[in-house]
Amino acid sequence: MAQTRPPLRVRLLNDYELVVEGLRSMLQPYSDRVDVVEVDAGGTGTREADVTLYDTFGQVQADQDEIDEVVADPSAGAVAIYTWNTQERLVATALEKGCRGYLDKSLSAAELVDALERVGAGEVVVPVSQDGPGNDPPTAGAWPGQREGLSAREAEMIALITQGYTNAEIAARSYITVNSLKSYIRSAYRKMGVERRSQAVRWGLEHGMLPPGDASE
Repeated sequence: MAQTRPPLRVRLLNDYELVVEGLRSMLQPYSDRVDVVEVDAGGTGTREADVTLYDTFGQVQADQDEIDEVVADPSAGAVAIYTWNTQERLVATALEKGCRGYLDKSLSAAELVDALERVGAGEVVVPVSQDGPGNDPPTAGAWPGQREGLSAREAEMIALITQGYTNAEIAARSYITVNSLKSYIRSAYRKMGVERRSQAVRWGLEHGMLPPGDASE
């Protein structure tokens, strides 16, 4: 008689509650294969997981020290980065730091579950294509500003503006050119009905673009 494998224990990690709750909803139809043991928004995980999925929305990329802390957490299990920044340098850095997966946000829910299971089984899973950002692919899940019409990428740019980063800092942090950033900002501003950065920051504060515990004003 075949033995049934227990569901993979997964921790979802991001500072934005809406983002991790969106991921939980995305994975819920696969609860027989994936057990979300913790939704970690703005805090430190406490429950043991087989895989921790780190969503980079509004967060640092895999080349920063925060990832080292996640990888070093003995309760995190294998760590997989969930992002649309699939540049070869970032993928290589993530693997050097000990991450076991680097997963593209264009994956469908079924593809994401399959990738998580492979990471949990000990495989190293990376994007088939490691190109830089181009046109935004469809992104599953949820994010602040989604109901107001912002794409996931536009919302992240506004989240970083709300956190107080300059355009140069946001471009470097997001691995995009300043011109690409300005294009995202212009598109987002039209949807938000604002014209100036100060108005965008106020809009961001009113629409959940600031993660818990951030003191930015």
